[in-house]
Order: sequence, then structure tokens, then C-alpha cells
Amino acid sequence: MSFPELPIAEALPALRAALSAHDCAVLQAPPGAGKTTRVPLALLDAPWLDGRSILMLEPRRLAATNAARYMARQLGEAVGATVGYVIRYERKISRATRVEVVTEGILTRRLQSDPELAGVGLVIFDEFHERNLNSDLALALCRDAQQGLREDLKILVMSATLDAEPVARLLGDAPLVSSAGRAHPVEIRYLDREPVGRLDEIVAAAVRRALKETSGDLLVFLPGAGEIRRCAARLVDLTGAVDIRPLYGDLHFAEQERAILPGPRRRVVLATNIAETSLTIDGVAVVVDAGWERRPRFDTARGMTTLVLTRISRASAEQRAGRAGRLGPGICYRLWPEGLHGALLPFTPPEIRGADLASLALDLARWGVDDANKLAWLDPPPAGHLAGARALLRLLGALDAGDRITPLGEAMAALPLHPRLARLLLAARDSGCPALGADLAALLSERDLLSGGEPPRHAGESDLLDRLELLRRSGAEGVTRAARQFRRLLGTEDSQSAPADGESVGRLLAVAFPDRIGREREAGSGRYRLSGGQGARLSPRSSVKGGEWLVAVELEGKPGAEGEIRLASRLSREWIEELFGKALDWRREVEWEESAGRVIAREARRLGAVIVQERPVKALPEDVTPALLALLRRQGLGLLDWSSPELGQWRARVMLLARLRPQGGWPELADAALLATLEDWLAPHLSGVTTLAGLRRVALLPALHGLLSWERARTLDRLAPERLEVPSGSRIRVDYQGSERPVLACKLQELFGLAETPRLVEGELPVLIHLLSPAGRPLAVTDDLRSFWDRVYPEVKKEMKGRYPKHPWPDDPWNAVATRLVKRRLPGG
Repeated sequence: MSFPELPIAEALPALRAALSAHDCAVLQAPPGAGKTTRVPLALLDAPWLDGRSILMLEPRRLAATNAARYMARQLGEAVGATVGYVIRYERKISRATRVEVVTEGILTRRLQSDPELAGVGLVIFDEFHERNLNSDLALALCRDAQQGLREDLKILVMSATLDAEPVARLLGDAPLVSSAGRAHPVEIRYLDREPVGRLDEIVAAAVRRALKETSGDLLVFLPGAGEIRRCAARLVDLTGAVDIRPLYGDLHFAEQERAILPGPRRRVVLATNIAETSLTIDGVAVVVDAGWERRPRFDTARGMTTLVLTRISRASAEQRAGRAGRLGPGICYRLWPEGLHGALLPFTPPEIRGADLASLALDLARWGVDDANKLAWLDPPPAGHLAGARALLRLLGALDAGDRITPLGEAMAALPLHPRLARLLLAARDSGCPALGADLAALLSERDLLSGGEPPRHAGESDLLDRLELLRRSGAEGVTRAARQFRRLLGTEDSQSAPADGESVGRLLAVAFPDRIGREREAGSGRYRLSGGQGARLSPRSSVKGGEWLVAVELEGKPGAEGEIRLASRLSREWIEELFGKALDWRREVEWEESAGRVIAREARRLGAVIVQERPVKALPEDVTPALLALLRRQGLGLLDWSSPELGQWRARVMLLARLRPQGGWPELADAALLATLEDWLAPHLSGVTTLAGLRRVALLPALHGLLSWERARTLDRLAPERLEVPSGSRIRVDYQGSERPVLACKLQELFGLAETPRLVEGELPVLIHLLSPAGRPLAVTDDLRSFWDRVYPEVKKEMKGRYPKHPWPDDPWNAVATRLVKRRLPGG
């Protein structure tokens, strides 16, 4: 085979040798080096491949189809012969196919159905630097299959910008092969200030400027298809002089070809970030970069991953600029000021860190992995996110109580959709309304058709009814296409959309959003408690007006705060009973009733946090203590009476020793620790307590004494005694609460003759002495008595002797008799 000379050619011998000697390898090559289309063909005749096929994972559908077509042309064949592709809803392969280009979800499902990847000798992960969730998952599963089932399977990870060394370490210190690529200098032109206005206006103005100042084709980066269409509309007057060509994933093949291939006139290619690294567009000498992209991110409002508008990273900006320097020196217009560039993230964050992990959790369960950390990840899925995803899957019926996949979960995993939408489609099929299910799933997966604020027509039933009517009336392109694809997934392409009603819509939505079924707190309040535990209020913009039960389809708000229900559908208790009745068991509950000021008991059937049905029962004596402890944990220890000085002193003494002797086994007495151990120290003292007043009468000091053994209580008195004896014979109380150091407040005359400051904790901690006048007012504070008698006392005596003449003020405090008496009561006085 003879191929065009590309920069990657120099690295191919080293790559062949690396894969011959190792089961994994990493190839780092810049965009345009030719790795995507040259490497698979160059490895087809490798002896270790032994006639088996190559699977190449390409993150984007457009890049996958174009790579397959390009390689097929190089072989002089049609797509589907030696080289083919499989993307969602489209397959072009045959028995002769040996290079199969697939998208992410396709590879994951292939691994799930055939973990050994029979007949496959090499799996290539292209554009791995994009760090998509599905790429990370597919690599983890592929590596697991290689180590456990297919030692002869080879894995090659290819990347344009990724720091390749961590990937090499992840793959068992795999060899790293690099290709320098070919690049020419690119002049970067920034804006003077942050642009103001609509993005399509800003970009269109920059395109006009670039057309005047430069020559060669323009590649313009925009966030999405909507911005591309609006920008093209603003440049329509230029169509006589230049070709305006859009380029994004959902375009038909002919339109994609028009954008990629040179034409007779100067081109302006308006592209998403698909043109950043995945595609090669010949003839480009100028790049206009809007600086924005749409990235997958978990949308808490919809409970699913959606595409959100976000700034690109510096690495992406460099890749985009590099597109202008492929053929010769180029120019890149960055539509932001240079000062902002340094504030961009250095790299695009891996999707796994912030994405909804429901689909990943379902795939892991289907793979049979109960602990995600058993697999190889560059960034493991966050444990909290994964636990939340599994909780949702249990509600959807995809996992059982032990987080094992159920038959329903297997059916959901077979659909290339978010588990919520998969559950909705399956319920619609089983209910005999697949077309309605497809339309609803399409509406939920695309941008809101009524985001412009059109007034509702179906007040009181469901916010989705208006959107269904608009969809069927106007045939919105993206939603209609998605609905058609969903019908195809169910094998019901010929099903017709029947008129929708509130009950059918509500039932299907309840099945997909079981964690968002809400019951109104008070009739007419519009405030709901949701089954997932959140509180939410119905938006004034919602067409659903009133109703005891609803399902919140779109919920806005921050965690921990009351949310706003933007899209909802009314439900009835009867429907909930029919849909979830098997999970609604009667359970006995005991809690503190605020309004009654007492403990109440009931039997209740709950859907999560929401009571579906309840009946009162008599509270038993053994019910009361757990309810009181739950009340304390909810409202805090302030419900108890902590006013006793002896209690505060004892607690401070123990906390002092816990701080100074952390290995001494002293109990934790901070509020959080006491709340966590209520059963140990407080519960035994609550017998007969049934009210708040009774709770405040509980003697806490004897209760807390129970945390110390008899031996440890003696140690407490020895190391941190309540009182210290002073030279006068008085036993003075030590204040452990006033400051970080214990304080001994004592009249000065009672300390005559004492040179050494008293110490606690076996001499480790000197007390802080507050020396008082005969009237008990402070005269001095010291922890060095010797220095006080020598330096400070003479001045104090001079000032105080006249004010308190009845009390002794000797010239020699060292040899004076310490006393608490006045002079006339002293011996010889």
C-alpha cells in the first residue's frame, strides 16, 4: 500500500516495535500528524495481529465516519469493506472489515456483550486527551478484559495534548512513542477588551475583519449548532464572494464534505470544537476562536447530564490556533483580551469529575464490578457521586438492594440513553404508548421548546402537555429527530402519536423521576416535600396550579436550599400506589411532634421521604427515648440545661486533659462528639422523660460522669483538681473555663511566702494567678510569683496599704504569714 507522506510516518517503526513487545502503548502526536487515518492501516499487517481486526474508538460521530471514509479511499475501496464504522443508528461494516471505527457508547456495549472481544487483536483509543466519561470507562473495561480474559489483546492510546506519562503508568508502564508533527508559526491577535453583545454578532464582526486583513480559508470556532446557524445568517450577504460552510456533528454527510473539502472560492468554515483535533480541514490559514464550547455537565435541574456553555481551556486554545499553521504561517484571532488568557484553565477537566454517573454506574453493575476502584482509572469516579448514582438506579429498578443489576436494568443498559430516559421508554412500550414515551424522552433530552415564555394552554395538568402539542404542531428539528431515533430503539418506528393526556404523561414521568415525586406540605401552599428529601416550591411560571401530588421534572436550586420546580406534572395517590405499591410497606415511626410538644407514633407507608399513607398508633415507653435523642440531634444540645457551674468546670477539666494527653483515652466532650454518643451517656438517664421541660430537668453532670471509669475519675482529680490549697490553708477553686489556661484567683495576702507558681497535670501546666485585693478586685496577673514578689509587689504595697490599712502589707512578703484574716485577728495583732 502507498500512502501520502505524513509526519506520523517517522514514528510508525517505533510504534510497531512497541506493540510487538508490549500489550499496551501510548502514542503522542499533535493534530494533523496523521495518526487517526495512518496508524490503523500501518498496523494491519503486523504479525502479532494474526489476521484479527482493529477496533478504533473515536469520540465523535463525525470524526468516526470521516476517518473511515478517508482510510477506505486510501485503499481504493468503499466504506464497509476493509474499513468500516459503527455509530449510533448507523452501521457500515461487513465480514471483510478489519478496521472498525466506533464511537464511545458502541465500544462499551460491545465489551458488555462480548467481554473477550472475539476476533479483535487491537483496540485503539483516539483523541484520548478529550477525557470523555465514556472513553475513561471503555479504557477501564478494556484493560480489565485484557488482564482477565485476553492477554493477547493489544491496547493503543493516542492523544494530541494529554500529558502521556500518567496514561503510560496506568497501562503498566507502557512504552511512549512521540511524533513531532509539522507546524508553522501562528500569529495570535487578541481583542483589546472583553467583547459585549451577542456571541454571533461578535464572531460575525471578527470574520469580516479577518476576511479583509488576511488571505486563505477561515476556520471559525463556535460553541454549537445554534450559534453556527445564527452567525451564518449574519454573514449571508457575503455568499457571493465566499462560501459559508457549517460543520457540526448532526450535519448530513454531503454538507460535511462541503465543509471539509476545498472549493473554487474562499471558504469560511463555521465549526464546533469537532474541528479542534478530530478533523483535518485543508486550506485553512486563519482561525477565528470565539473561546467557548459546550461541555457535558451534570444538570441538577434535570437530573441528567446536559451540554453547558463554558470557556475553553488554554490547551484547547493552543490546538485551535495550531489549525492555522498546518500549511504555512497563519493567523489566529482570539476573541478575548490577552489578560484573560492566563485565567483560562490549563486543561479541560476530565468529564468524570463532575458528570452524572448514573450510566457509568449501570455499566459497572452490568460488568459485574461492585467496587469501581478495582478498575484502572486516570481519575476514579468520585465516591459520593457514584453512591448517589447507585441510589437513583435502585429507585429506577435497575439495581437491587445489593446493587446487583436486575433484568430491568439489563434492558435499560441495552438502550444508549440516560437511565431515566431508558426507564421512561421501556415503561411507555409496556404501557402501549411508545410514541408518547419517545416524544417525552426527546423533549427531556433537548433544549426546552418553550424557553421563550409562551403562556400555558393546559393549566393544571402538566407542563409537558404544551410542549408535546408544540412539538407535534411545529416539528422542532432536533426534538423530532431525537423522537424518531427513540422510536427506532424501541422497534416502534411506525407507531403514531396519539393525543396526550395528563395521566399518561404523569405516570411515565413518575417512573423516570421517582426521586422527585412531591407531596404538598399544606394545601394551597405550592410548597412540596420531594421523595428524595428536598424541599421545593412550584414556580409561578408552571402551568400546574395546585394539587397534593406532582412529579418535579425540572428543579432549580442549590443543594441544601429549597428549590424551584420549573416543569412538573400532576399525580394522584392512586397512581403512586399502582406504580410503586410493592415498595410501600407499613413501617412503625416515632418522632417528636413540635406542635404537640410530645412524642407521637404512627405507622406509615413512604416513598422515600414522602409519606403516602399513615395511621396513628399509641406511643410505647420504649418509643420515647429514641425520639428524644433524634430531637436532640436535630435541634442540638441547647435543649438540655448546661447552666450548672460545676458541670461546665467538669467538662472543661476533661477537655483540658484530652487536649494535653491525646493518647490518654479521655472522652471527647465537644458538642459533635456528645451528639454522636447520646445513647452511651444520656439515654440511661431519660427514663420517665416525655416532655421538653422534663428534658431540661435531667441532671447532666451525673450522666457525663458515666463516661469516666472510677480509676479515670481519680486521675482527673489528681491531674486537674477542682481546688488547690494555698499557703493560708484555704482551698481555692481553679477556673478551667475562663481561658486556655486554668486560672487561680486568690487574695494576695493568702499567698505570702509562696515562690513557685502552682502547676497542674504533673507539673506540665502552670496556672495563671489572678492576685486580688482584700475587696476581691484584680491587682495583677502572673504565672511567675517569684518575679512578682521581687519586682511588682513593692509598687502594689505602696498603692494599696493606705487603701486597705486593716490588712497586712509586710515589707518582706517572703517571710510573712499567709492569711485570709485582717491584722487585728492575726496572732499578736
